[in-house]
Amino acid sequence: MKRILWLFLGLIALLLGLIGAVLPLLPTTPFVLVALFAFARSSPRLHAWLVNHPRLSTSIRNWNEEGAISWQAKRAGLFAMVLALLISWALGVSVTALILQALVLACAAAFILSRPTPSSGG
Repeated sequence: MKRILWLFLGLIALLLGLIGAVLPLLPTTPFVLVALFAFARSSPRLHAWLVNHPRLSTSIRNWNEEGAISWQAKRAGLFAMVLALLISWALGVSVTALILQALVLACAAAFILSRPTPSSGG
């Protein structure tokens, strides 16, 4: 039963990650990492597929081996955070919610910026 739940979580996370690849406000990488974690506990075949995926394997390998995030991914993440805050402001979200959102996004940005870049250049 646990294996089925991990598989379900992995599939949902992967779906959200794929949606995030085309929607600017939904991140891709965190969902792919959750999918990788879940597949490691449920489906060796899907885990291997994700680890060897032509578009995702470099980012996964950089994270697994070095805890690193490429400059391209850092820029995209920071851009999405600023865009989300600007959209909230444009939609007239309350000042309290904007401050809370800005604080959370600032913490996320600090984490992203604190990660090294891959030794391969990234």
